[in-house]
Amino acid sequence: MGAARNSPKPSPRRRSTTLQYLFDLDSRISGSNLAGNNSIVRQSPIESENEELLSIISYCTFTYPFTDPTESASHQDLKRLKLVQLLSIVKTSKKPLHDQILQPLFSMISANLFRPLPPPCNTTAISILPDDDDLIAAPAAVWPHLQILYDILLRLVMNADSKAFRDYIDHSFLQSLLALFQSEDPRERESLKNVYHRVYSKFTFYRSFMRKAMNDVFLHYVFETDQRHCGIGDLLEIWGSIINGFTVPLKEEHKLFLMRVLVPLHKPKGMQAYHRQLAYCVSQFVHKEPVLGGIAIRGILKYWPVTNCQKEVLLIGEMEELVENIDPEQYRKLALPICSQITKCLNSWNSQVAERALYVWNNEQFVKMASQAIVEVFPVLVEGMEKNLKWHWSKSVRQLTENVKAMLEEMEPGLYTKCLQKLDIQESAARQEELRRKEKWERIEVAAASKQFLQPPRYISVSN
Repeated sequence: MGAARNSPKPSPRRRSTTLQYLFDLDSRISGSNLAGNNSIVRQSPIESENEELLSIISYCTFTYPFTDPTESASHQDLKRLKLVQLLSIVKTSKKPLHDQILQPLFSMISANLFRPLPPPCNTTAISILPDDDDLIAAPAAVWPHLQILYDILLRLVMNADSKAFRDYIDHSFLQSLLALFQSEDPRERESLKNVYHRVYSKFTFYRSFMRKAMNDVFLHYVFETDQRHCGIGDLLEIWGSIINGFTVPLKEEHKLFLMRVLVPLHKPKGMQAYHRQLAYCVSQFVHKEPVLGGIAIRGILKYWPVTNCQKEVLLIGEMEELVENIDPEQYRKLALPICSQITKCLNSWNSQVAERALYVWNNEQFVKMASQAIVEVFPVLVEGMEKNLKWHWSKSVRQLTENVKAMLEEMEPGLYTKCLQKLDIQESAARQEELRRKEKWERIEVAAASKQFLQPPRYISVSN
């Protein structure tokens, strides 16, 4: 009985607790497995989509030079189709792309876009033709791929969170984009312009760096190389919209850009290729602060061409437009240098330059400017008019000169007559001086001849 009393008795309560615990544990394990299976089912489409996207990016990273005859056209077409598929995914994606995708995507874009450009062809012929890039530049064979890549990049920039993309679009990436503006394909430069401008507007923390980088391109082109740069006009178009957004009063940095960059861009011989964009940028500055018109005009006069007639015609038109917008208080200071240069142009033997300079006098604002310093300006004008009427070979130029002369005589008849009399006196004095000079030379020649005649001849003996 002792043994029976001391033996352990089964406890039904303890057994039931243990069974309940095991049941609950089994239920939790089953539930967690079911939940895990459900989460795997939910994630599998996303993972498969990412894997497919990475596969497309990996395939498109391979570049075709389009110059190797052994390349398969079918492979090139397949890459183009995959790029189109990638563009469609980027366009339709409602959620931002994960870093797992963005890193290889930007690496693929860089591998395709940032390539060595071919050397420029026929630079001398192209530099004098402003708007014939489409006719001269041979279309790039790789453009069907590049076009889609630029569309992808533009879409990424448009939909980007600027801070999230800071690791991918950095200074190096922007410098590489800027270097591509030397491409001779105008379609590529147009796409580059859209991308670069969109980056400037969205990535505000890069604006100062991007402005400085563009200025470096301009200054290198003007002062350090004589080679043609295809993208100057496109970069100036970007600058035109940037200047349009400047607030008044302008910062000192922006005024320095006008003086040190825009004005010297009138110097290169290939200015005709980008003059339209350059003139727009300069006029934007003068519209915002008319006082800057004097700086712009003096700079243009400083870089006035001597033998390039096409540039002269363009600069006459630009200067006429600036005169319409400058501060009227500067008229008196600028009238004499401007009218002196216009007079030189209307005396040009090139009829196009002469006619363009004479047409300036149809501008009421220009005449108003000249009238502010009429006493200083009239002698220069009268001399130019009379010279044209006497010596210019072109009948149309002489006819236009007659019209301008009639206008000036009507404006100040007394002063015009006085200037004519003064001009006659100067011409008479010049003729007398010329006669004295000729007489002096004749006396010198006679004296030299007589001295040579009187001197005995000199012989030089040569010994064997």
